[in-house]
Amino acid sequence: MSAKDRVREKLHLNAELAVQALVSFIKDAVETSRSEGVVVGLSGGVDSALSAALAVGALGPENVHAFMLPHQTSSPDSVTDAEEVAAALGLTTYNIDISPMVDAYFDHYESDPGKVRLGNKMARERMSILYDQAKKLRGLVLGTSNKTEILLGYSTIFGDNASSINPLGDLYKQQVWQLATYLDLPARIVDKKPSADLWPGQTDEDELGFDYPTADEVLYLMFNFGLSDEEVIALDYPETVVRRIVTLEENNRFKRRLMLIARLSDSAINLDREIPRD
Repeated sequence: MSAKDRVREKLHLNAELAVQALVSFIKDAVETSRSEGVVVGLSGGVDSALSAALAVGALGPENVHAFMLPHQTSSPDSVTDAEEVAAALGLTTYNIDISPMVDAYFDHYESDPGKVRLGNKMARERMSILYDQAKKLRGLVLGTSNKTEILLGYSTIFGDNASSINPLGDLYKQQVWQLATYLDLPARIVDKKPSADLWPGQTDEDELGFDYPTADEVLYLMFNFGLSDEEVIALDYPETVVRRIVTLEENNRFKRRLMLIARLSDSAINLDREIPRD
């Protein structure tokens, strides 16, 4: 068995056990916080579909509030796919068009933001709505970002990488696919090309410059086994891809950290002691 085959084997989960653990995680988080359910943004992609499915397993469909938050530039297929996921899970959905909120800002103050800034604004607007709805519904915001995206910084800070709880944050992308298949989520959603749907025709892998399985394997070797980039390259992974992954991970670490607080005392928040709790 080659080194790459061994890595792929290691990435394969015990799906039944993983689902049980993640369902328990969601149930415990909601009960501990004395919340009444979760709020999730359904994008039509596999990540949000899996998060929603795990939440349904933990709380029942009546306690999972699914929101579709399209922009006028969003693909109609995204809404259609989100509706298919909701129907499969027995969820009631809410559709809120974010175009008026997002476009009002750019129309009045920033006439040419470019695709990236527009995408970031859309992601933050969606999360703003989800947190507002969570307040109304006495729920927690359910995260949908997987481990690969988080490590690569392929997310918007205070946008799609913000949440109250995240059951996918320790799952590499191919593990998300594995669990989604195990839970028999709609094949169309599992098999579609990953896309943040930030502009027409956009796909994650085209924007990143490499495919998710390769990224998973490289990140797994570096974070789970502590290999250097040179050691990973020596295992026959493309040097240009490995270097790009390393650069993305290093340049985007700030997205994985809480706010940076200047330290003046011996009990700085997030740096030292926390108040004991159950």
